[in-house]
Amino acid sequence: MATLDTLRKLDGFLAAALVDSSSGMMLESTSSGDFPIEIAAAANTEVVRAKLKAMDAIGMADERIEDILISLQTQYHLIRPLESNREIFLYVSLERDRANLALARLTLKRLEASIKRI
Repeated sequence: MATLDTLRKLDGFLAAALVDSSSGMMLESTSSGDFPIEIAAAANTEVVRAKLKAMDAIGMADERIEDILISLQTQYHLIRPLESNREIFLYVSLERDRANLALARLTLKRLEASIKRI
């Protein structure tokens, strides 16, 4: 399995985590600087839970979330639930002025594909 260290190579990398949204616990994390990855992972757990609940409520439970993008003034936050388990997600935070969003999405997709069934 590839690790989150592959995400550290992205321009503008701030932090990344593999998170279990059923518990809010991080399974793995990495960050540069003093980014509060534990807080971000827990908060994004609520984002994933809310989106999955909304999809279930409107009859889209069979659909798969590819990724969720949160655009802030200075950062991008990307969330990608695993295809093998929609309650587990990859999360990466990037500096907006340095990040290549298309490359970040592709890198997350490749990392997600390399993770064995959880």
